[in-house]
Amino acid sequence: MHRHHRATGLAAAVIAGALFAAGCSSSSGGKKSEEGAAEATAGKATTPRMTVAMITHAAPGDTFWDLIRKGAEAAAAKDNIKLVYSSDPSAGNQASLVQNAIDQKVDGIALTAAKPSAMKAVVTKATAAGIPVVGFNAGLDNWKDLGMLEYFGQDENIAGQAFGEQLNENGAQHALCVIQEQGHVALEARCAGLKKGFKGKTDILYVNGTDMPSVKSTMTAKLQQDSSIDQVVTLGAPFALTAVQSVSDTGAKAKVATFDLNKELVTAVQDGKVEFAVDQQPYLQGYLAVDSLWLYRTNGNFSGGGTAPVLTGPAFITKDNVDAVAKFA
Repeated sequence: MHRHHRATGLAAAVIAGALFAAGCSSSSGGKKSEEGAAEATAGKATTPRMTVAMITHAAPGDTFWDLIRKGAEAAAAKDNIKLVYSSDPSAGNQASLVQNAIDQKVDGIALTAAKPSAMKAVVTKATAAGIPVVGFNAGLDNWKDLGMLEYFGQDENIAGQAFGEQLNENGAQHALCVIQEQGHVALEARCAGLKKGFKGKTDILYVNGTDMPSVKSTMTAKLQQDSSIDQVVTLGAPFALTAVQSVSDTGAKAKVATFDLNKELVTAVQDGKVEFAVDQQPYLQGYLAVDSLWLYRTNGNFSGGGTAPVLTGPAFITKDNVDAVAKFA
């Protein structure tokens, strides 16, 4: 099974790499990127200009979302779409942003449902107003119940199981799965999947992802308290890089592996500081979510036939294949 994983992982990694690169140039954001989009006429749609709102649960400063946004902007440029991006880590505030988009009578909404119950009412309102809604990145188990048209992301539970199997292969015995936001369905599913796939012992540690010094002190305290932990599993690249510091500070024997990656994480895998990362291809998620709304509006298409999600991961990035990704990053 693992040989198969590695092979598909590598192919996906190379694709991910290609996409990852496009996500790594710095953006001056907003107006500037819209003007840039207007100039990108190659293969550009001649359909009437549409407005699409993309609304995520991104926390300020989390570079993962820059990749999602880059992908979304690339699709918007191609499809003659005005992209309006907004985000808020608070589920209630995110729902208000969706309501704003409905009030502005946008042509389509792409959203993440990290806290699905908070999205239920606004998604219902959007569809009642004739606005198609697609889900991506978080909410795989809930998108159909919420009444969304389609979904783009990785099956976090399956990704977690594959992660656990990789740890078995690496000989880990006691894993610490660090969740940076309690109750976030995609994050909880990763650790639940890990527990299922991993033969060793799994502990869950909740940290406050919006406060990195406290993330570090919480991880450091846990590693000091329990020296049998030989594996730290984080659910985002910045947390993996912080875990590397915690391990170093405590002199613990633990290794670090993570879900998701950014430019610095690619270097950490090359340097052997992080064993491996699982890439869900955020650039692809952003691109497909926006492009799917254009396809639906202009040609009535919907991916997965409205019943199956479109899976963008997991792709395993290891020291063996990371150079293919680094070339683009």
